[in-house]
Amino acid sequence: MASRAEPANESLAPPATPLTREMAWIPGGTFLMGSDRHYPEEAPVHKVAVDGFWMDRGPVTNREFRRFVEETGHVTFAERPPDPKSYPGARPDLLVPGSAVFFKPSRRVDIRDCTQWWQYVPGADWRHPEGPESTLDGRDDHPVVHVAYEDVDAYATWAGKAVPTEAEWERAARGGLEQAVYAWGDEFAPGGKSMANTWQGEFPWQNLLEDGYESTSPVGAFPANGYGLFDVGGNVWEWTCDWFSATRRAPQRPCCTPRNPRGATLAESIDPALPAKIGRRVLKGGSFLCAPNYCLRYRPAARIPETIDTTTCHVGFRCIVRPA
Repeated sequence: MASRAEPANESLAPPATPLTREMAWIPGGTFLMGSDRHYPEEAPVHKVAVDGFWMDRGPVTNREFRRFVEETGHVTFAERPPDPKSYPGARPDLLVPGSAVFFKPSRRVDIRDCTQWWQYVPGADWRHPEGPESTLDGRDDHPVVHVAYEDVDAYATWAGKAVPTEAEWERAARGGLEQAVYAWGDEFAPGGKSMANTWQGEFPWQNLLEDGYESTSPVGAFPANGYGLFDVGGNVWEWTCDWFSATRRAPQRPCCTPRNPRGATLAESIDPALPAKIGRRVLKGGSFLCAPNYCLRYRPAARIPETIDTTTCHVGFRCIVRPA
């Protein structure tokens, strides 16, 4: 059963600045990270300590990202043609600007084959989420998507912020609840109320739309967690700055709780089964495409790897500010 974590000595927020005034303060302290009840890469549960920090209340929106692009002229990874040297053996028709877009099959398919619902779409990018004919009309308050890690890092630098570590992200997502399954508690839909934008029905062909959304939803459409954060479960996956490893690193000193831990090394994060040797960072939070029959990952403990050059219609990000 979930419980409220013990108050931390570092729980008092420092004075807000113009940069942090609209952000949520995440108190520092010790918490139990990971899960022994779900996917193997989340185990083992282990004690971690992090220092307090400020965090964006929701994922960065299309409106916020547009301001960044207008002020800097930034061209995202998905808007630029891939370098053939980085993708040996790639088909020429795929070496064009574009991104991965979800297409719902019309019938039940083999869920071991993600090509049944993912397509690389030339012309898909943050301005055109479903492809070159789509627009952001009516989606200013939705999370920006189709952003690679370099786009996220560029935005964070411009904003005077940083990309969170996996431990910081999970501490924030838990909202002060110790080992709760979800960011809001142990019951998925308390009182029948949808608490996050996820997939209801049999993924990937049947979406019952019980939460009201087929794709992304406006930030703030669902209740905040105990720290005042929106969409830490579902809507879009979020980048962290940690390199991924399927096995957790053991503390260098078993007697002590790791403080502000970091993930694997770049070399450890590379998947030897992939032809392109590209680093993978940790994504957290799940998305509107997560379903119990395929990806029960709209939970604080959940984590998956993503190559830093990947852009999709269900991955976004949020930023933090660490006190000086």
